[in-house]
Amino acid sequence: MLHDIEIIIIDDDREIIEALTEMLELEEFRVKGFLSPEKALLTLAKNSPVVILSDVKMPRMNGLTLLSKLQQIDSEIPVLLMSGHGDIPMAIEAMNEGAYDFLEKPLQPKKLLGQLQRAAEKRRLVMENRNLKQDIQQHSGVEAFIMGESAAIKNIRQQVLALAQANVDTIIYGDTGSGKDVVARALHQFSQRHEKRFIAINCGGVSESLIESELFGHEAGSFTGAIKRHIGKIEAADGGTLFLDEIETMPLPVQIKLLRVLQDRVVERVGSTKPIPVKLTVIAASKDDLAQLGQGGHFRKDLFYRLNVASITIPPLKDRPEDVLPLFHHYARKASVQFSRPQPALSQAEVAHLLQHDWPGNVRELKNAADRFVLGISETKLAAMVTEEGSSGSYDQRMELYERQVLEEGLIAAQGQLHEAAELLNLTRKTLYRKLKKHQLDKQLFKIPE
Repeated sequence: MLHDIEIIIIDDDREIIEALTEMLELEEFRVKGFLSPEKALLTLAKNSPVVILSDVKMPRMNGLTLLSKLQQIDSEIPVLLMSGHGDIPMAIEAMNEGAYDFLEKPLQPKKLLGQLQRAAEKRRLVMENRNLKQDIQQHSGVEAFIMGESAAIKNIRQQVLALAQANVDTIIYGDTGSGKDVVARALHQFSQRHEKRFIAINCGGVSESLIESELFGHEAGSFTGAIKRHIGKIEAADGGTLFLDEIETMPLPVQIKLLRVLQDRVVERVGSTKPIPVKLTVIAASKDDLAQLGQGGHFRKDLFYRLNVASITIPPLKDRPEDVLPLFHHYARKASVQFSRPQPALSQAEVAHLLQHDWPGNVRELKNAADRFVLGISETKLAAMVTEEGSSGSYDQRMELYERQVLEEGLIAAQGQLHEAAELLNLTRKTLYRKLKKHQLDKQLFKIPE
């Protein structure tokens, strides 16, 4: 029998509920009875695995009203109505409104069992189709989020979908530029928390003196400069996801306070002893093995064990060459839109160079290469990129090439705005202008047209 579908009996006569329950349970149906339609409705939701068997004539809510409310919840829940001969007109109207079947009292057991079994089978098929459609949507969605054709990336996509539904704390391992932040956002996007906030903090990008306040918040007057209350990242992520990038750089005293948050799901602002409950999933990212750091005393073992409910490892790009071209084409398309320029076609030589390169900067380096390719900067054409980087040129030649690449990346990030590029590169505008002239770089190439 269909153990995954429950029969909901609704009747204001307790003896009828008890008799039907006994009969159906002997036939191995799962059964739950309600004397009140209102109480039954409170237990139901869209996708509830149920079939409804209800009386038509009840004191506070008749069968037609019940059917209408059930259809508002889920129009595909099968509803079988029971009625005496005098209620046949109402039952016929209910059938026209979408009821699954009408059964006249006194009920014939054989007919009742057959109709319930068919209704349960129909509901099971509806549920299976919905789940299949959801799985297809999720898989197509996550493929657009985490791109690649390698076995490793396909496995990561499966892990993301499974872990996102489980809502467990997770560690993401991967080299610099491998896309740990993308995987973290996917874990949030495909979870039940996706409508809540995704809060990220780079633990290595905040000074040791400020990271405690950034994470936990502080009360006004708790230290010099604390003029007003500040809500920390942990509290801001309540209901959603907290992403701790480069967690291996987190100071040990802060790790102790974070451990308490993970254990008790409460946070205390600096300068306060009031515990604030938080409900969130924590995702940590590291380029180093936290277990090994724990063995060496550079990372708390108890924090590692608390975070390590699950882990995902992203292999470097050099270990998954089948992902290089799909990723390059993706970023080239984005660059083409961003810079309002046509996307050039790759030559066979350029494809070969893409596949031969080791990509020490991983996906981040590949994206920068795609940006430069679309911008058409001749000295950094892909056809010359690997040859130049792998050549045995002089020290001065290689440093010149590296300097040019850094300047280009700064101009790309600043979209050709010299004052912003100078700030990003920590150069004066005069020095930047001189270096651009030296390398014959035109800022106009990097600007996005109106």
